[in-house]
Amino acid sequence: MLQRIQSIYLLFASIVLFALFVFPLAHNIFVDGKLVNVSVTGVYEIINGDDKLLQSFLPLTIATVIAALIPLVLIFLYKNRKQQITISYVAILVLIGYSFWMAQTVKGAVGPITLAYKNMGIGLFLTSLSIVLIIFAVKAIQRDEKLVKSADRLR
Repeated sequence: MLQRIQSIYLLFASIVLFALFVFPLAHNIFVDGKLVNVSVTGVYEIINGDDKLLQSFLPLTIATVIAALIPLVLIFLYKNRKQQITISYVAILVLIGYSFWMAQTVKGAVGPITLAYKNMGIGLFLTSLSIVLIIFAVKAIQRDEKLVKSADRLR
């Protein structure tokens, strides 16, 4: 049953969260006279087009890996749809908290500087996309559950 549409949604949700390692949360910001990029792994100073790590975000990096693995694990719980739905709702709550933590980390890294839209990276919006994909997966799981229950009534 891995070919179901909710499996595709959950796979894309996981891929989107792993994409946080590729895309910055904020980029081209001047902090203390240095041009920096902020990602989930840390703050990087841009020197001649090369990135040099200034500050590491190890707890945020670990949380990103865990948050990205949750939708992957959910794919393989297809035999127990009620548990899959419950864990999906928990994953949504975890991602909301993770988004808040990520935003506060960026805010702490850049200090009193206000981020302009041109400085916001794609990474700030990826968790929202992942939440939407998990919601789509939950709706598809609920449709499957309804279909199975109606088929059981016919027997």
